[in-house]
Amino acid sequence: MLRIHFTAEDLVRTRLATTLGAAAETYHSLELLHGRRRPLPFRAWRTAVAGRPEAATGPLTALMTVRGPGIDLRTLVGDSFSLDEGIENLLAVPTRRLRKEMANLTFDPAHTTWVRDFLDGGREPRREFAEALRAWHDVTLAPFGPRIRSHLESVRAGYARTLLEGGVERLLAELCVPLVRWKPPILEVDYPRDDDIRLGGRGLLIAPTVFLWRQAMLVHDVEDDTAPFLLAVPTVRELRDGVALWEPDPGGDRALGALLGQTRAAALTVINEGCSTTELARRLNMSPASASQHATVLRNARLITTTRQGGAVLHALTPLGLELLGAGPFHPTPA
Repeated sequence: MLRIHFTAEDLVRTRLATTLGAAAETYHSLELLHGRRRPLPFRAWRTAVAGRPEAATGPLTALMTVRGPGIDLRTLVGDSFSLDEGIENLLAVPTRRLRKEMANLTFDPAHTTWVRDFLDGGREPRREFAEALRAWHDVTLAPFGPRIRSHLESVRAGYARTLLEGGVERLLAELCVPLVRWKPPILEVDYPRDDDIRLGGRGLLIAPTVFLWRQAMLVHDVEDDTAPFLLAVPTVRELRDGVALWEPDPGGDRALGALLGQTRAAALTVINEGCSTTELARRLNMSPASASQHATVLRNARLITTTRQGGAVLHALTPLGLELLGAGPFHPTPA
């Protein structure tokens, strides 16, 4: 069991996040799929994934720990819904930081050479890991991207309402019962190891996550002693949670496609995950020029916004776009 000790300052500094990010969720989905447990709320997801082409997961599997905690990809690459942004951040992580983050993790000896090359800063192992992460994301998360994002945003909104109406102590008390229990000034968390964590005024960041099953995860930035600890809590706990996420809604899909056209409905769905024009073109199997044209139409209709970050053009849904997409998540099958 973890016992997280709060001071008054920590309570004041407790905050909410929307997600661990596309990279971290992708990594945890592989852990869940390859694990021994077969939780019922994920049965439809497993069936859907099994029906898609198998992604080459060697580099991801190599960096799955044999015991203890796994890699903290959220701290390493950020919490963006855009996998492209996460991969870009991964390729830029300094070797020193990567080694420090993974210093106490235990990997399968069969992958020792590859893991050593990865930790030594080799560009090829990082590229292989990034490609495997992208391929696995396309299999396990992309088909359900809008639903997952909507689900996480809804959970965070629920947390925010609880925080607003009852304060941070009520939020902690109702956060994830019975996995997490608030016994002021200590938050008890069922955990594989026994430990006491003193936040020391840094506060706590709470993040909902989809692909952890009946377990929470506590992580922190090993290079920043002032950054808050992050507690990831599972949101898929009952069968109805899984049904809402994985079961299709054909009527809603057809309605959105009829309104916007198949390709633009697919584009709206992809953009809901946060993406660049290049990623939009790749996901929809079209030229960047065509992807840009579809994005322009959606932007003119006030369904998306477009911003520049460095050399990339990034798209995101407006509240109107989110509301429209929420009427019926559409799976990208463009004509």
